Amino acid sequence: MEFSKKRILIIGGSSGIGRGIAKCFLDLDAQVCITGTKESIKDYGLEDTVSLKSEYLQLDFLKPAALDELVLPFEILDVLICSQGTVQYKRKEFEMDVFREVLDVNLTSMMACCQKFKPLMTNIGANIMLLGSGASYKATKGNPAYSASKGGILTLVKTLAEAWAREGIRVNGIAPGLVATKLTEVTFKDKNRYASSLKNIPLARWGEPEDIGHAACFLASEKAGYITGQMITVDGGLGLS
Repeated sequence: MEFSKKRILIIGGSSGIGRGIAKCFLDLDAQVCITGTKESIKDYGLEDTVSLKSEYLQLDFLKPAALDELVLPFEILDVLICSQGTVQYKRKEFEMDVFREVLDVNLTSMMACCQKFKPLMTNIGANIMLLGSGASYKATKGNPAYSASKGGILTLVKTLAEAWAREGIRVNGIAPGLVATKLTEVTFKDKNRYASSLKNIPLARWGEPEDIGHAACFLASEKAGYITGQMITVDGGLGLS
């Protein structure tokens, strides 16, 4: 997989799965730009490849016109990855203002990113990836907004793939299973809940952000040149039963 001359934009690449994806592309010598809600990449307190080698832009979808005002450090884009996402626990998502906010971040902002950056994707082999979830396929008890947004990503991937295929743009999704990030620490930091979750994963471990990153690199590569409109599940077998 060759990315030394490729320009990659990862929305929500400052932490969690997005950061793992950024690291994998940087390890393959890609030019990577990531976004996050904080003012500076230094505010995340991590000294790693992503902090040292990636370009960073602040982007908070809850601020009006934030996306419209975003200016990329390159004029042509080879790969767009939308990994932004949020969730609200304790049945907060049953409140309509919270429901709308989660959908805006998890789903509507992905379409907005695709529309904004598609004109920059003029190279042969350009492609888009949207991050879904196991919730793209099934209910998530207590989280109607999260579940609805991830289910919407599944059909958005298929619709955009069909719409833009003749323009040479592939669109795919990745559905991670249980991955250790700040968003999921409510489970993996609880010893009992974590042990219980392992019983349902055939590979008997949670995923790491880099597991999703390796899948993203494959989908972005020429080796996946005949794949479009698919949601690839990366979950250690969690969804098998």
